[in-house]
Amino acid sequence: MTTASTYIVDVRRLEEFSALDLYAMLKMRVDVFVVEQTCPYPELDGNDPDCLHLRLMDGDDLLACARLWRPTPDHLPRIGRVAVSPNHRGKRLGDALMREAITECEKAYPGEAIEISAQAHLQKFYGSLGFERTSEEYLEDGIPHVDMVRPPAI
Repeated sequence: MTTASTYIVDVRRLEEFSALDLYAMLKMRVDVFVVEQTCPYPELDGNDPDCLHLRLMDGDDLLACARLWRPTPDHLPRIGRVAVSPNHRGKRLGDALMREAITECEKAYPGEAIEISAQAHLQKFYGSLGFERTSEEYLEDGIPHVDMVRPPAI
């Protein structure tokens, strides 16, 4: 059994992936966000080329992934498309993935807050990582969400 302490962190831009590695990551995102959550929406939204992609790997096995956005005039640095493989749940990999994503954002954008659009039922989880709710609940692709921000690390 893989635990949260036995993974390799891989961070890269989209064009740096092999075709097979890119396929595995996008397939997992579609399996989680579209199929598992019964949410038909355009997962391939055109934003991936502008983001960094963080993966937790065990050898060739993709455990979890997240998308890291750089800041824009309208947004702080942000973390999105947070997904843990259904085959590796219950191992605290969501916590590990978010901690690694926060670390990467803080390295790339020191002194900046980090934002997320969180599924509403995960507020407590994200709150445990220092995120604070900043919006009322809203629907995104038919799923209740809230905006949350993690203050800058000091």
